[in-house]
Amino acid sequence: MKSIYFKELSSFLSSVVGYVVLLVFLVVLGLFLWVLPDSNFLDYGYASMEQFFTITPWLMLFLIPAITMRSFADEFKGGTIEWLSTKPLTLHQIVGGKFWASFTLVVIALIPTLIYVFAINWLAIENATLDFGAITGAYIGLLLLIASFVSIGIFCSTLTDNQIVGFLLALILCWLLYSGFEAISRLPVFSGGADYYIQLVGMDAHYNSINRGVINTKDVIYFLSITAVFWQLTIFSLKRKKLN
Repeated sequence: MKSIYFKELSSFLSSVVGYVVLLVFLVVLGLFLWVLPDSNFLDYGYASMEQFFTITPWLMLFLIPAITMRSFADEFKGGTIEWLSTKPLTLHQIVGGKFWASFTLVVIALIPTLIYVFAINWLAIENATLDFGAITGAYIGLLLLIASFVSIGIFCSTLTDNQIVGFLLALILCWLLYSGFEAISRLPVFSGGADYYIQLVGMDAHYNSINRGVINTKDVIYFLSITAVFWQLTIFSLKRKKLN
């Protein structure tokens, strides 16, 4: 698993495209939080990271599929998957190496955003500081969401040998699980009871729960379950391609 992990990291970071993807994410996020009206920190008027934790998941919907789309699609297209399957590695180790490499890349993209925490704290009026406990909890929720998105993206990359198709599949599936059920729950036909349970199927309700700074066991189990389910679906997909 370690060799696959470092191979995936080096192949992404050794290409110009990898740095461009990370740079675009940080630039777009910076524009939303500091420049564009109605979403930037300065217009918000409060020393709060709420805007950051609201906008970032939507950008992750594009960043993570862009990172994971080549995980297995490249292996299938280049024929290296057969070579990989002959190595003394289990499917769990292969998937694990690619999962943790992609997860690490997203975390690398997220690390510079810690500057925003100190910037907002510095801009706050005297004797008014950020709730660092709540921010820490919100970052944990974001990491759980990232893990779920990464597992979905890697699963989608096993369904095709075309990176663009893999990107679109992951984007659609991540959106459906993050916001799709929330949208469905708002339909008038589900109002009055069923809407609450439909919301709980989606990630948005659980992410917003942790985003308030309260780490609920049910929300953590939900995200870990989503990650585990798509991890197993990835292995099942590879087995169907006879990579035992």
